[in-house]
Amino acid sequence: MIDACDLAPEFIRAIAPYVPGKPASELAREMGLDPAGIVKLASNENPLGASPAALAAMQAALDDIGRYPDGNGFALKQAIAAHFGVGLDRIVLGNGSNDVLELVGRTFLVPGTSAVYSRHAFAVYMLTVQAIGATHLETPAQDFGHDLDAMADAIRDDTRIVFVANPNNPTGTFLPGPAIEAFLARVPSRVIVVLDEAYTEYLPDADRYDAVAWLARFPNLVISRTFSKAYGLAGLRVGFALAHPDVADLMNRVRQPFNVNSVAQAGAVAALHDTAFVARSRALNSAGLAQVIDGVTRLGLQHVPSRGNFVLVRVGAADSVYRKLLQRGVIVRPVAAYHLPEWLRVSIGLPEENARFLDALTEVLGGADPRATAVAPPVAHGAA
Repeated sequence: MIDACDLAPEFIRAIAPYVPGKPASELAREMGLDPAGIVKLASNENPLGASPAALAAMQAALDDIGRYPDGNGFALKQAIAAHFGVGLDRIVLGNGSNDVLELVGRTFLVPGTSAVYSRHAFAVYMLTVQAIGATHLETPAQDFGHDLDAMADAIRDDTRIVFVANPNNPTGTFLPGPAIEAFLARVPSRVIVVLDEAYTEYLPDADRYDAVAWLARFPNLVISRTFSKAYGLAGLRVGFALAHPDVADLMNRVRQPFNVNSVAQAGAVAALHDTAFVARSRALNSAGLAQVIDGVTRLGLQHVPSRGNFVLVRVGAADSVYRKLLQRGVIVRPVAAYHLPEWLRVSIGLPEENARFLDALTEVLGGADPRATAVAPPVAHGAA
């Protein structure tokens, strides 16, 4: 290590970098496989890709690529404001929702403050807190999901942020709207509650709730959304937050002015308007989720009921199974870093991709087992 690295704070040097899902091109190089024959079910991407409307908008935006993008993202903010019925002053744009999460941390955390999040929750929460030198307050999981009572009880005088993912990545667990609303009422108004809804578009109608309506009652609520999942724009990196105008103003002060590029802005506007594509993505995911769950159940494997576009499956020696799947050209996601060393997270793909995964898994595990189990659906814990 060069001498200058010693100047970095210990909390920075202690960070374990986020490891994304393995790209198909990397696996092809490592294993000498044909990239066209590789199935990637590791990163919760939309297997349909982007909608034709979004692709056309992005192509048109290339004509002006020599210019800087609109630093305020006015057209995209207008589209978001109209879609959700909020003012422009409530919107913060991000380079993916990861950027939004980091903006919240940079705005409200300093060394000597703390943030609360649940065990098995999205790794970026921990990384955001660590990078600022604030204190981690990780609460025990309840049925692989958030225990809202434990999270509320963990709040200290120095706590500034609570992160809640719904549905949660990587477990797919879900908290009913009334439980979250009651939790918001319990959290002190001086504490920001980040409600990460990256997968909310995949929720069945029976599970839907209107978090946006809560903004009027809870000025400490920040809702995080992304275009990477149901909208199929993961490669563009575009997300946004909805918040109280005063909170949004502070976040925009630390936001980079060109953090969402012009092609991403154009694609996101078109994607937001293409409700038919989102409905198609949702239907495909629902069918694919049932397909994968049925397949792993036939293999006698435990899974966690999921409301996302992925499912968590217990395979035992997960690292070994993962590597054997790679040898067969199937990429899934090991989640040992989330304290789940026996589990793999499997993104939902096209029907043929799901079938390919199930065939490969059957081969790796040596055939079906008539015994099948599923984790009981989690019970929401929080004041009602």
